[in-house]
Amino acid sequence: MSTPIHFAINRISAPRLGFAEFAAMSRRLGVSAIEIRNDLPGVELRDGMPASDVGAIAQAHGLTIRSINALYPFDVFNAERAAQATELARYAQACGAEALVMCPLNSLEDRRSTEERHADLVAALRGLRPILQAHGLVGLVEPLGFEECSLRHKSVAVRAIEEVGHDGTFLLVHDTFHHHLAGEDAFYPEYTGLVHVSGVEDAGLGVNQMRDGHRVLVGQDDRLGNLPQLRRLLDLGYTGFVSFEPFAESVAAATDIEAQLAASMAHLRDGVASLATSA
Repeated sequence: MSTPIHFAINRISAPRLGFAEFAAMSRRLGVSAIEIRNDLPGVELRDGMPASDVGAIAQAHGLTIRSINALYPFDVFNAERAAQATELARYAQACGAEALVMCPLNSLEDRRSTEERHADLVAALRGLRPILQAHGLVGLVEPLGFEECSLRHKSVAVRAIEEVGHDGTFLLVHDTFHHHLAGEDAFYPEYTGLVHVSGVEDAGLGVNQMRDGHRVLVGQDDRLGNLPQLRRLLDLGYTGFVSFEPFAESVAAATDIEAQLAASMAHLRDGVASLATSA
């Protein structure tokens, strides 16, 4: 018997829909969780929709708000970041979100040494822990696979989490795009609180050329190895949500996004199941 995939939908999948329409579509697709974002113009957090309204709409459609995405750059922790984290945490608590996705600095101007980056990462986790705990939230650390990113590898994140004490306040986001870019073969299902999936199909791109704008829904021509990544996570015991996070403008502008999401879900279910059968 194959392990079920519990799908979720990130708001980036359909940013042009109103929130109630997005929630209704998500429910029609059979998912039970969504992610909302603070970086989309004219959408929820950016257009002033009260957190109570967001929570009420999600609840009316039987949806869990798994996360708000994202606190950036979380690993550069200072008074500004603490204030930003507190504001997001309050909104998350008020709308009933479970977690806050936290993304590290991604900049070609970052001149810190590996040791300095690690020390700053640990300091950030220590600074964010009381904010998250006060609002009943999990901090979802998402390493980004870009070469210039201050935190590319999940192994580094896990080491920092263990250093501050692994009490469940911090977990990982396993993003299939960033996992592929980072070239890391390590999987940490026991530390993973969310999985993000997207695909890249452009055959002319080198791995170091892949950017967010190339990320589409996962289909037959995917180059990121989404199917074996998910199969591995499930086999290792991951039972959490698998959330669609495509950034390509072609997806955002799609007028048939519901059908596209349904097709990608079917592709992932069938493909992951077939890997279990052939194993």
